[in-house]
Amino acid sequence: MNVVFAGTPEFAQVALEALVAAGHVVPLVLTQPDRPSGRGMKLHPSPVKAAALAHGIEVAQPRSLRLDGKYPDDAAAARERLLAAKPDVMVVAAYGLILPQWVLDLPARGCLNIHASLLPRWRGAAPIHRAIESGDAETGITIMQMDAGLDTGDMLLEAREPIGPDDRTASLHDRLAAMGGRLIVDALARLDQLTRVPQPAEGITYAHKIEKAEAEVDWTRPAAVIERRIRAFDPFPGASGRLGGDTVKLWSARVGTDSGAPGTVLGTSSDGVRVACGEGSLVVTELQRPGGKRVSAAQFLQSAGDLAGQVFAPHGA
Repeated sequence: MNVVFAGTPEFAQVALEALVAAGHVVPLVLTQPDRPSGRGMKLHPSPVKAAALAHGIEVAQPRSLRLDGKYPDDAAAARERLLAAKPDVMVVAAYGLILPQWVLDLPARGCLNIHASLLPRWRGAAPIHRAIESGDAETGITIMQMDAGLDTGDMLLEAREPIGPDDRTASLHDRLAAMGGRLIVDALARLDQLTRVPQPAEGITYAHKIEKAEAEVDWTRPAAVIERRIRAFDPFPGASGRLGGDTVKLWSARVGTDSGAPGTVLGTSSDGVRVACGEGSLVVTELQRPGGKRVSAAQFLQSAGDLAGQVFAPHGA
């Protein structure tokens, strides 16, 4: 099958590699423009672009696909390249651009999306993060026939994946990425036999984009809520608290039973830094100082000293 692929991050790269390995012809890949990153802020290609070039696949990087939008020349050029590719189907995974109707209509079999949730729960940009943050017991992958809405199209296939008590976004991401690659290959192999199922009207939630401003811990929240956030925000943006003038990243923790004024360090040991929360306490076991590395609580305390009695700054202060 002639498959145009649209995607940007590692999640999408895994799917592209699976399509290539399955023998599909991929004449064109769409991905986001190169972005500056690292200390030198040099331009770097997306993981999908790097994979496409490694396989000798043509790459297009339009800033927009809207012919009447801010970058009409980009959109017009992309349209010409898509028409020349003559796709049977377009596969989309975490692309980052909205597909206007002309794109949805261009492939003979339309556009299929690999979405990292069990739709209609967690439509939107950050379904993996939000599922962990909310304490969901499971999530999964949905293969969806795209329409003009935000993750509102008919469902073709789904697979479920449990969320473990130690899962963080990084670990769950990798399992779902592999599952997405397997499921899209299966969907394309059985496309004529699959039934389109409209999404239920009940149970709709939206996974809003993760913002850096969400990183700061609100110690007035229950310890269980904060612990889930720490796992959900690993690796980005990383949960943090302000202690003694420094912003300290909090990477791993478990729920404790102590109590006290929210944000107060109740005690320290090699097992962790115990901090009072609005309900219960949090035993932080992995931390990171500005400019430092992620280290265990025992290593952190070697330089931090006794923190008992110190107080993390209130949220938003």
